[in-house]
Amino acid sequence: MRRLPPLNALRAFEAAARHLSFTKAAGELNVTQAAISHQIRALEDWLGMPLFRRQNRALLLTDAGQAYLPAMRDAFDLMQQATAKLHQRDRSGALNVSTFTSFAAKWLMPRLGRFTSAHPEIEIRLGINDSLVDFANDEVDVGVRYGRGDWRGVDVDLLMTEEVFVVCSPKLLEGEHPLREPADLRYHTLLHDDLPEDWSTWLDAAGVDDAVKVRARGDLVFNHSEMVLQAAADGLGVALGRSALVADDLAAGRLVKPFDLQLPTQSAYYVVHSENAGDRPKIKAFTDWLHEEAARDHRTPANEPAPPV
Repeated sequence: MRRLPPLNALRAFEAAARHLSFTKAAGELNVTQAAISHQIRALEDWLGMPLFRRQNRALLLTDAGQAYLPAMRDAFDLMQQATAKLHQRDRSGALNVSTFTSFAAKWLMPRLGRFTSAHPEIEIRLGINDSLVDFANDEVDVGVRYGRGDWRGVDVDLLMTEEVFVVCSPKLLEGEHPLREPADLRYHTLLHDDLPEDWSTWLDAAGVDDAVKVRARGDLVFNHSEMVLQAAADGLGVALGRSALVADDLAAGRLVKPFDLQLPTQSAYYVVHSENAGDRPKIKAFTDWLHEEAARDHRTPANEPAPPV
């Protein structure tokens, strides 16, 4: 254990010794002259020796004070330099981002070039993790999660809501059984993933009768949404697309939306990070950019191409 004098007393001594004035030291440290005098007296008592000689209106250092000052000045300079480096490190360098597979592949990565162009000083380290990140123990600064935002021990910020609707390859709008109305789904394979927004909910809302539901074939099941969307783009079947994940595919014409019906989801996308970490420069820059991109998507109609990255 280091046996050190109180830091406030050392700060008062270093400032007073540098200025040879309690008044100027008080102004620099934004305290009263009496407070500086009290701190100096406490330090002298702690050391067991005087540091200043008070002569009329002049303030002089004792031999002990002269010997002590250079080391204290160097110590405070080192602390200031270390603090400045730490702040600079938090403005640049690596930012560890965690999210899940489908969001990274279908939304984040196609847009990430805009962030790196705007913030070349920040190095994004993207980690894919479909389970919840422990910010206290994992090397993660910020994450994007999908759910209801009821996670404990983190700051949660709503990024965007979404809707689900039917999407398919443009090829399925033609052929022997073109998709013209929801009842035509009886002739097509329904593609499934593990999300709670399933086909039965959408088919009920579309007013499709039970005979159609029974005959609709759902024999392709995937555990990642981007796999479902790729299968749909390849013409293997019809998928339920989530608006955030299909925006680019719709804009590029890889997928089309054959029906108007879309349903709001119970879950949404949230930016999460450790409590009270939102003002850290790198985290704030990234979360602000995420919100700008989400707003950009909201302003861009699905049938128009997205801005270039």
